[in-house]
Amino acid sequence: MEARIAVISIIVEDTNSVEQLNAILHEYGQYMIGRFGLPYRTRGINIICAVMEAPQDCISAMSGKIGRLKGVTAKATYSNIKTNLEV
Repeated sequence: MEARIAVISIIVEDTNSVEQLNAILHEYGQYMIGRFGLPYRTRGINIICAVMEAPQDCISAMSGKIGRLKGVTAKATYSNIKTNLEV
């Protein structure tokens, strides 16, 4: 299966959406390489960076689900490198 490496940048402005966000990240956990979060307390937001290797449709689906959460923004950046992902 052809896969790409991507970084999903997530900004959380509404902490009431965190539980749903974590459920989505867990749903795609098999594709995660790593993630880290930065609480920006002075602005009351959280910034998360999730790195994954997955088929492009999975990356788009995850980013779209996250972006539809209330008070959450997500954008994906893709590597040009295509890999073969073992199932």
